Amino acid sequence: MAITAGDNLNSVPAPKKATLSANYIDFTASGTAGWAQQYLPDLMEKEAEVFGNRTISGFLSQVGAEESMTSDQVIWSEQGRLHLSYTGTVNTETSVFTVLLDIDGDNGVTSGNHGIRLNDQVVIATAEGAIKCFVTAISTDAVTCKPYEFENIDDSPVFTAGSSIAATLLVYGSEYAKGTDGQGGHASGAKNVEPVFKSFTNKPIIMKDYYEISGSDASAIGWVEISGEDGQSGYLWYLKAEGDTRQRFTDYLEMTMMEAVKGVSGNSTIDGTDGIGTEFGTQGLFDAIEDRGNVTTGVTGVNAATDLAEFDAILAEFDNQGAIEENMLFINRATSLAFDDMLASMNSYGAGGTSYGVFDNEEDMALNLGFSGFRRGSYDFYKSDFKYLNDKATRGSINSRNTTSPVRGVIIPAGVSSVYDQTLGKNLKRPFLHVRFRASQTDDRRMKTWVTGSVGAVTSDLDAMQVHYLSERCLVTQGANNFMMMK
Repeated sequence: MAITAGDNLNSVPAPKKATLSANYIDFTASGTAGWAQQYLPDLMEKEAEVFGNRTISGFLSQVGAEESMTSDQVIWSEQGRLHLSYTGTVNTETSVFTVLLDIDGDNGVTSGNHGIRLNDQVVIATAEGAIKCFVTAISTDAVTCKPYEFENIDDSPVFTAGSSIAATLLVYGSEYAKGTDGQGGHASGAKNVEPVFKSFTNKPIIMKDYYEISGSDASAIGWVEISGEDGQSGYLWYLKAEGDTRQRFTDYLEMTMMEAVKGVSGNSTIDGTDGIGTEFGTQGLFDAIEDRGNVTTGVTGVNAATDLAEFDAILAEFDNQGAIEENMLFINRATSLAFDDMLASMNSYGAGGTSYGVFDNEEDMALNLGFSGFRRGSYDFYKSDFKYLNDKATRGSINSRNTTSPVRGVIIPAGVSSVYDQTLGKNLKRPFLHVRFRASQTDDRRMKTWVTGSVGAVTSDLDAMQVHYLSERCLVTQGANNFMMMK
């Protein structure tokens, strides 16, 4: 009986006792790695966490709240201005002020419903000066004003003759002669001035994600000990992959609430495609501030004088908007350092920065070179680094590319506002920012997760584990006029 040796058997003797690659079974095709390596490596099993905490969620939890709803849209209303101030043009020869209807989106004026009435006392101001006048005639879009001190407006030394000069009109009172009738009324025929409110709407969008692993891979042990932000640990690699997918989806929920925009029906290339329908998109925080709030485009450097002037301009705009006194500053690193330098420069005893921050520093203590909050004028600001704007894998990469108008931060009012909820039919106190998610007694769509397949709880004959993630939500930005985006 003849025995034929296999070609791949490691049966070649060595001339002397030594550790050679031919003495070991090679489980690799190349013969240069794996079991062909005769020396045992120093195996570091723990996966190195070189990026620290990689998640960016947590911003909305600090400044907002979450609330369920059962509709396809959320509608809320906000109060208009209490006092009557209008922009328009003035004809100095005829003393007629023409009201520009809703020119800045803040008057709430439509044709014929301005609140200026006969016998009102008004101030008319142009770039050249201001003059006090008396309202003698009104129409749906024009007001005739007679000056108190001159025959006509163009007689005033602060006005030059012109047929159409940009102007602002402010009602500050009224005056009636003895024994006259009551309020003269305005152009619509009514004598009273009805409050003006604005109605806003947003709609939730459905977000999904997915993870899948075969049954064999789910039971395979690895040599790397994994860990993650979601608390997973061990040697089963799918735990990390599923945990990272879940955490990434959680971040997407917050990133969408900040970045999302509404689609323009008929103008967008995705309009009505992929089953989205004609109503698609939702309004996120950044778009709401740019649409209804305030935007400052100051410099991004660390010039303290420039930044202080910019900040004072922000305060002036907050005064115009009647903003609340306590605000949160969520800013990127460069802007945060610029604020620290600006505040430190206010300390006249800080030569070289030695008494910067905590002004009673000692030689044996750590020097505090930062500020967590400050007060300017009547406003308090609490400063916080916004990781989303710093991280290279999120908005940080966009800002580094878009150096023309990067988002440096946002100023968000702290506290709550009172709004009328048309769904519930009553006034409610809510944070300026809050997330609305779809939910009912049957289905809660705030953050749904379910597992299908035959791995773990068996739901089908598929030899795999499929993990599904779903959420349906939108952001409500109330009182956007109190917000400021820093670009």
